[in-house]
Amino acid sequence: MKTSRWRPLASRLYPRSLLTRMLLLTLLAVVLAQGISSAFWYTTFRAQDNEGLLNSSRNLAYSAAATVRFFKSLPLEYRHIVLDQLRNMGGTRFFVSLNEHEIALKALPDSDRKLMVVDAVSQVLRERLGGDFPIRVEFVAPENVRILNSQMRLADLPPSWANYALNLEPVHPPVLVTQIEIAVDEWLYLATPLPAPYVSLEDSGLPKQQIFFIVLMSVFLLSFIAILVRWQTRPLRRLARAAREMPFDDDRPPLAERGSSELRDVTRAFNTLRERIQRYLKDREQLFTSVSHDLKTPITRLRLRSELLDDDLLRTKFEKDLQELDLLVKSALQSVKDNDIYENMESVDVHALIDQVTEPAAKTPGKVTLVGRARRPYRCKPLALRRCIGNLFDNALKYGERVTIRIEDSRETLALHFEDEGPGLAPKELKKIFEPYYRASPNTPGDGLGLGIARTIAHAHGGDVEASNREERGLRLSLILPRDPVQ
Repeated sequence: MKTSRWRPLASRLYPRSLLTRMLLLTLLAVVLAQGISSAFWYTTFRAQDNEGLLNSSRNLAYSAAATVRFFKSLPLEYRHIVLDQLRNMGGTRFFVSLNEHEIALKALPDSDRKLMVVDAVSQVLRERLGGDFPIRVEFVAPENVRILNSQMRLADLPPSWANYALNLEPVHPPVLVTQIEIAVDEWLYLATPLPAPYVSLEDSGLPKQQIFFIVLMSVFLLSFIAILVRWQTRPLRRLARAAREMPFDDDRPPLAERGSSELRDVTRAFNTLRERIQRYLKDREQLFTSVSHDLKTPITRLRLRSELLDDDLLRTKFEKDLQELDLLVKSALQSVKDNDIYENMESVDVHALIDQVTEPAAKTPGKVTLVGRARRPYRCKPLALRRCIGNLFDNALKYGERVTIRIEDSRETLALHFEDEGPGLAPKELKKIFEPYYRASPNTPGDGLGLGIARTIAHAHGGDVEASNREERGLRLSLILPRDPVQ
């Protein structure tokens, strides 16, 4: 059940036109090519970015280690004097202070890049400083940086103190805070922002410029492909329309050979096919005209001679055989005439055709019911389609008291269902009713050619006629015709 439910949806979503398929394939190719190239580019870029971030972090660690050694070499009474000079005059890339205890900070969430930098900085500091004293390295958001004590924020410092070392405008990068216990109850505090261009510890995706370039290139490529496909398929659409209409009158010129060499070959083959069909139809017309003429004369002669017979019984048998022969000839000629496809294609109102066919029966209330409407005119051979609808309607009216005509119109097909309230047919007879001279009920008047002619006309329009029994009672004859997608 699920498979049958999803099948119509998949059928509607499946691209049918050459333009749609080309655009989808091109888009898929662009996405795959750009995805693969972007993946390689991103992997290389990320590796280079991580390497650059590690080198910058190690340089910060070397500078921090030099600053620590410098302050450890100063006498205790000079350390605060040097700190005041650094705050007022600058001279180091770090904001430096001495605290009595370690300041608790709200660290940034852990990430691969953050842990990589913290490990690299800690390793360099231990290599440079030696010893076994505590070292705390952490990244802190600028708004969470605390200075001197646990309450003073970076924004609370005098501008001259922080501008030299902690100028965070305009990108607000994470702040690397290093706290080292250089003596008992004496912690050296070093703070510096992450250096440009490494202003983030998060894994960055593709740059906006790269994404914009991919989108722009895809739009340009798809636009050019759409123009190219439309340019190349215009002769195909013209050829498809000519094949559907198939004009056989000699006055209309052959289809112009345009487009690529392949399209010219197809158009030339179509014109050759049309010319052969014209010759065949002309020869067939002459053949049946000759047959009609040649058969009528001996039949008339035999009928006259049968009247000279003295035996009444023999004369009656002769006349009966001649009537059957005459009927067979007329039926065959009528079948050829009704199957004639010399008409040219025109756009017709489907409802007008149905009204012309059903007008005599529609005068009786309730005998004909029309359900649904055609969305737009249908391009066809008007007389042939009227003949087809008339044969289907007459058959339904012949075997059922009332006829319901249901119209189902979509973008792809136009379906006319003729439903009667007759006895229906056995499953084995559903296909036989389209055979020439086959009659489901021998007592019903008719020659058994109507449904076969209707199906032949439907085939000439690229459609078909199908027969099925209704669930409640009666027979359903469905005329299914393809819609012209160019309309």
